[in-house]
Amino acid sequence: MNESILGSKPQFSGHETFPLRQLWLKKAFDAVNDSVEGAPKSLFTDEQAVVDFGVGKNMVSSIRFWAGACNILDESADHFEVSEIGKMIFNDIDGLDPYCENISTVWLMHWFLASTPNKTTTWYYLFNHVVQQVFDRESIANAIATELSEQKIKLSQATLKRDVECCIRSYVPRVNSDSPEELSEPLLGELGLVIHNSKDSFEFRRGPKRSLDNGVFGYALLDYWQHLEASGSVMAFDRVAHDYGSPGRVFKIEENSIAERLIALEQISNGQIQWTEQAGLRQVTLKNSTSKNIESLKKKLLNSAYKHK
Repeated sequence: MNESILGSKPQFSGHETFPLRQLWLKKAFDAVNDSVEGAPKSLFTDEQAVVDFGVGKNMVSSIRFWAGACNILDESADHFEVSEIGKMIFNDIDGLDPYCENISTVWLMHWFLASTPNKTTTWYYLFNHVVQQVFDRESIANAIATELSEQKIKLSQATLKRDVECCIRSYVPRVNSDSPEELSEPLLGELGLVIHNSKDSFEFRRGPKRSLDNGVFGYALLDYWQHLEASGSVMAFDRVAHDYGSPGRVFKIEENSIAERLIALEQISNGQIQWTEQAGLRQVTLKNSTSKNIESLKKKLLNSAYKHK
């Protein structure tokens, strides 16, 4: 089995079983951004953290985890700092969405969590490697356990089951709980990507995803492009639609809608992204595929998404 299915260093813990909530990323961003001399690791671990964040110790750890997994914070050996994408979205003065109220931010966070296996391996596995429409917790946990076994990676079944449960509850809140925290809407639940069919089964909602702005789709396309080895300046349509870690898989969009979005991106990107379909050959061309240009274009596309409120 290919190691890349779960990544080189799969991770199945860190969230303390708490799904991502709306204001957590903003809280983490502000805490690190407000640190005059950089944010030490103790910011999320000392006793004062419970007071500063206004939640329990385990929840503080969860906030730290989600901020890292969503690329809002960058972590080094001894400190945290806010990322460029974090500044772009959460800055109070000129941020695109300081309080995480825009659906484009939610789609972007889903993209970060489900497009790479590094920190949220179960999220990546669920949205890229589960091909059946209807699934349950046990089948997901068993499938991942099989992959881990073949890669000779040891992980307790209890840890894996908690991770799968947290992943699913990130999109579908637990409806039979007495806890207000459990019943509060998880941030990713707003996307409607997964619905609860019965007590034990869930279902993907595939379709055009009207709330997903083309700017966010374009950002994801370029992000995916950057992760490919020897990607070049031309990409086959099938990769965009069906490859592991691609926008088509992660966002659960069907081919016709992807084609429509690629056509729209040509105008949004001022022709830097071009879609062609000739003699049955469908492909996307990136006019200037240098790293610097891609980063600049990603910012431009993301800005366009927030102008369409």
